[in-house]
Amino acid sequence: MRRDRGWTLEQLASLSGVSRSMLSEIERGAANPTLGVAFRIAQAFGLSLGDLVETPVSKSRIDVVRSGDRGLLFRDDEQCRIRTLSPLHLEKDVEFYEVTLRSGGNLESSAHYAGTREFLTVEKGTVRLHAGDETTDLERGDSAHYPADIPHSIANIGRGEALLFLVDIYGRPRT
Repeated sequence: MRRDRGWTLEQLASLSGVSRSMLSEIERGAANPTLGVAFRIAQAFGLSLGDLVETPVSKSRIDVVRSGDRGLLFRDDEQCRIRTLSPLHLEKDVEFYEVTLRSGGNLESSAHYAGTREFLTVEKGTVRLHAGDETTDLERGDSAHYPADIPHSIANIGRGEALLFLVDIYGRPRT
């Protein structure tokens, strides 16, 4: 309903008095609202609590990740900005990210689950990729895939920001 009205999480938080983080968790199915929280959300939409509960969920098969949704920022600091492009509420084996590495920025990652691989495409800038004991430099238009179940890092070695697209494909845990 929030997206249908074109509201941001901040707008709904302001109208309902419910924190943006709580609203995000509710939308992702990571938290269940208390009766009081649900009542405040219903009031923000101009609905009764009963109407909110009975409102049918959208049947659209298109799940949109909006560019301005700050709830989808995974990280934003002096080194880099990581925005998820994958719907957060889905259980998935694949995650898709937009990564902006600021000048001199470095994204270091510990080993992921066994069998996990990453696919990296450079849209802008020049980066140095380390995966285990191997290193390679990538420029605009270059792509690489590498094991992510070992420590790995991506460093911006260019003069300006680097814009990257990163896909994590998680391996199945070994039994």
